[in-house]
Amino acid sequence: MSDIVYDTETEIPALRRHTLAVIVDNEFGVLGRVIGLFSGRGYNIESLTVAEVDHDRSLSRITVVTRGTDRVVKQIKSLLERVVPVHLVHDLTEEGAFVERDLALIKVAGTGKNRVEALRIADIFRARAVDATTESFVFEITGKPEKIDSFVELMRPLGLVEVARTGVAAMSRGKEGV
Repeated sequence: MSDIVYDTETEIPALRRHTLAVIVDNEFGVLGRVIGLFSGRGYNIESLTVAEVDHDRSLSRITVVTRGTDRVVKQIKSLLERVVPVHLVHDLTEEGAFVERDLALIKVAGTGKNRVEALRIADIFRARAVDATTESFVFEITGKPEKIDSFVELMRPLGLVEVARTGVAAMSRGKEGV
């Protein structure tokens, strides 16, 4: 039996969302090489986060969210594993349950009813006002990307001005680490 997932209407391999965790040496040029593997195959990166996770060993973790066929993502993973400063590559999507979070700052300008409605919706979404003027708010919201997308769409008619997002941070569930 094939491990390829197909779109049932077109019989074309389906594009699925994959979250990859890549442990690399924290050195010049590594991020560019990792990104190049995606762009060289024509795949967009939906989210990208990078941070040093082990100062003593100078290791960074790159979390990449992309959409692609399972076959292409396996190929990218295999190519990533061959890049010299890459230590580990995990496709969290394929390995089981994982937790992912994104953080966003969202600026909304408005007065009167729109201002009250923005605060009401922010409360429902557990967004926190981290800045307020008489004409605007900056909300901080953390959660799954879909939650943030929904919040942004609800703020749009109320005076959405600007959105800044950190990108997805993800980690497998359970006692094992990357």
